[in-house]
Amino acid sequence: METLRGIVVLVHLVGFAVLFGAWVVELANGKRGVTRVMNWGLAIAAVAGLALAAPWGIDHDLNYAKLGTKLVILIVIGALIGIGLGRQRKTGSVPPAIFWPIGILTLVNAGIAVLWR
Repeated sequence: METLRGIVVLVHLVGFAVLFGAWVVELANGKRGVTRVMNWGLAIAAVAGLALAAPWGIDHDLNYAKLGTKLVILIVIGALIGIGLGRQRKTGSVPPAIFWPIGILTLVNAGIAVLWR
């Protein structure tokens, strides 16, 4: 059971890596837009995170403050991506006030996953 949980943790971190990697690519290209790959990364991280929030096969209590914080940040990232996609369709670009927090909050959320015990 611990091996399966480890695999789900890996998938969760890969989801954040996909999201953050797509954001970095957009930053490096100078486009600063929202892509479909960001949506996929967000979905992977969310599904794996929800699976990790279930108390299956662990011998310790879950850290509900950590889980709640990560969920709120994930929802904010999703909202920013959705708003960014709408703005991008309408005007052709994403405002910096929407683009930058997507990457920063993604990095913060991954940091919380790794560092908060």
